[in-house]
Amino acid sequence: MDSLIPWQDWVSIIDPIYYEGKVGQKPYPIELMLRIHILQNFYDLADMAVMHEILDSRAFSDFCGVSSPEDVPNGDTIGRFRNLLIKHGIDEQIFAQVLGILNKRGLILKKGTIVDSTLIAAPSSTKKC
Repeated sequence: MDSLIPWQDWVSIIDPIYYEGKVGQKPYPIELMLRIHILQNFYDLADMAVMHEILDSRAFSDFCGVSSPEDVPNGDTIGRFRNLLIKHGIDEQIFAQVLGILNKRGLILKKGTIVDSTLIAAPSSTKKC
Protein backbone atom coordinates (compact mmCIF):
# COMPACT_ATOMS: atom_id res chain seq x y z
CA MET A 1 0.00 0.00 0.00
CA ASP A 2 2.88 2.37 0.69
CA SER A 3 3.93 2.28 -2.94
CA LEU A 4 0.35 2.72 -4.22
CA ILE A 5 -1.10 5.44 -2.03
CA PRO A 6 -0.09 9.09 -2.51
CA TRP A 7 0.18 9.84 1.22
CA GLN A 8 1.72 13.30 0.84
CA ASP A 9 -0.97 14.40 -1.62
CA TRP A 10 -3.65 13.44 0.89
CA VAL A 11 -1.79 15.09 3.78
CA SER A 12 -1.69 18.35 1.82
CA ILE A 13 -5.46 18.15 1.21
CA ILE A 14 -6.21 17.65 4.92
CA ASP A 15 -3.57 19.98 6.38
CA PRO A 16 -5.58 23.24 5.94
CA ILE A 17 -8.58 21.86 7.88
CA TYR A 18 -6.71 19.77 10.48
CA TYR A 19 -6.49 20.60 14.19
CA GLU A 20 -3.61 23.01 14.77
CA GLY A 21 -3.01 22.09 18.42
CA LYS A 22 -2.80 25.65 19.71
CA VAL A 23 -4.75 24.61 22.81
CA GLY A 24 -5.11 21.18 24.34
CA GLN A 25 -3.28 18.10 23.16
CA LYS A 26 -0.69 18.07 20.41
CA PRO A 27 -2.31 16.71 17.24
CA TYR A 28 -1.29 13.34 15.86
CA PRO A 29 0.46 13.35 12.48
CA ILE A 30 -1.99 13.50 9.59
CA GLU A 31 -0.39 10.55 7.81
CA LEU A 32 -0.84 8.38 10.92
CA MET A 33 -4.50 9.36 11.11
CA LEU A 34 -4.93 8.62 7.39
CA ARG A 35 -3.36 5.19 7.77
CA ILE A 36 -5.72 4.45 10.66
CA HIS A 37 -8.66 5.65 8.57
CA ILE A 38 -7.63 3.38 5.68
CA LEU A 39 -7.37 0.35 8.00
CA GLN A 40 -10.67 1.22 9.62
CA ASN A 41 -12.41 1.21 6.26
CA PHE A 42 -10.60 -1.80 4.78
CA TYR A 43 -11.54 -3.94 7.78
CA ASP A 44 -14.87 -2.26 8.62
CA LEU A 45 -13.78 -1.46 12.19
CA ALA A 46 -15.30 0.94 14.71
CA ASP A 47 -13.15 3.69 16.20
CA MET A 48 -12.28 1.77 19.37
CA ALA A 49 -11.86 -1.51 17.47
CA VAL A 50 -9.25 -0.08 15.09
CA MET A 51 -7.39 1.40 18.06
CA HIS A 52 -7.29 -2.03 19.74
CA GLU A 53 -6.20 -3.73 16.52
CA ILE A 54 -3.29 -1.32 16.16
CA LEU A 55 -2.28 -2.07 19.74
CA ASP A 56 -2.66 -5.85 19.28
CA SER A 57 -1.56 -6.49 15.70
CA ARG A 58 2.04 -6.17 14.58
CA ALA A 59 0.89 -5.78 10.96
CA PHE A 60 -1.45 -2.90 11.85
CA SER A 61 1.11 -1.11 14.05
CA ASP A 62 3.82 -1.52 11.39
CA PHE A 63 1.50 -0.15 8.70
CA CYS A 64 0.74 2.86 10.91
CA GLY A 65 4.40 3.31 11.84
CA VAL A 66 3.81 3.21 15.58
CA SER A 67 6.19 1.54 17.98
CA SER A 68 4.60 2.42 21.29
CA PRO A 69 1.04 2.43 22.68
CA GLU A 70 1.53 6.15 23.44
CA ASP A 71 1.75 6.77 19.68
CA VAL A 72 -1.76 5.39 19.08
CA PRO A 73 -4.68 7.84 19.26
CA ASN A 74 -7.71 6.88 21.31
CA GLY A 75 -11.09 6.02 19.78
CA ASP A 76 -12.49 9.52 20.30
CA THR A 77 -9.60 11.09 18.40
CA ILE A 78 -10.00 8.56 15.59
CA GLY A 79 -13.73 9.35 15.44
CA ARG A 80 -13.14 13.10 15.30
CA PHE A 81 -10.70 12.64 12.41
CA ARG A 82 -13.16 10.39 10.56
CA ASN A 83 -15.93 12.96 11.05
CA LEU A 84 -13.64 15.75 9.84
CA LEU A 85 -13.00 13.85 6.61
CA ILE A 86 -16.71 13.11 6.17
CA LYS A 87 -17.73 16.72 6.87
CA HIS A 88 -15.42 18.01 4.13
CA GLY A 89 -16.09 15.16 1.68
CA ILE A 90 -12.47 14.10 1.78
CA ASP A 91 -13.21 10.50 2.72
CA GLU A 92 -15.11 10.01 -0.54
CA GLN A 93 -12.24 11.58 -2.51
CA ILE A 94 -9.71 9.30 -0.83
CA PHE A 95 -11.60 6.09 -1.44
CA ALA A 96 -12.49 7.00 -5.00
CA GLN A 97 -8.78 7.48 -5.57
CA VAL A 98 -7.92 4.17 -3.85
CA LEU A 99 -10.48 2.35 -5.99
CA GLY A 100 -9.06 3.98 -9.11
CA ILE A 101 -5.51 2.97 -8.18
CA LEU A 102 -6.51 -0.63 -7.41
CA ASN A 103 -8.69 -0.98 -10.51
CA LYS A 104 -5.89 0.43 -12.68
CA ARG A 105 -3.64 -2.34 -11.35
CA GLY A 106 -6.29 -5.03 -11.81
CA LEU A 107 -6.94 -5.43 -8.08
CA ILE A 108 -10.37 -5.50 -6.45
CA LEU A 109 -11.45 -3.78 -3.23
CA LYS A 110 -14.75 -4.42 -1.50
CA LYS A 111 -15.28 -2.46 1.68
CA GLY A 112 -15.77 -4.62 4.77
CA THR A 113 -15.65 -7.98 3.03
CA ILE A 114 -13.72 -10.70 4.82
CA VAL A 115 -14.43 -14.30 3.96
CA ASP A 116 -13.79 -17.20 6.32
CA SER A 117 -13.85 -20.57 4.62
CA THR A 118 -13.88 -23.59 6.86
CA LEU A 119 -13.99 -27.19 5.71
CA ILE A 120 -16.22 -29.48 7.73
CA ALA A 121 -16.80 -33.21 7.51
CA ALA A 122 -20.23 -34.20 6.26
CA PRO A 123 -21.72 -37.64 5.68
CA SER A 124 -21.96 -38.74 2.09
CA SER A 125 -25.39 -39.05 0.55
CA THR A 126 -27.10 -42.45 0.81
CA LYS A 127 -29.54 -41.73 -2.01
CA LYS A 128 -29.10 -43.70 -5.21
CA CYS A 129 -29.57 -41.85 -8.45
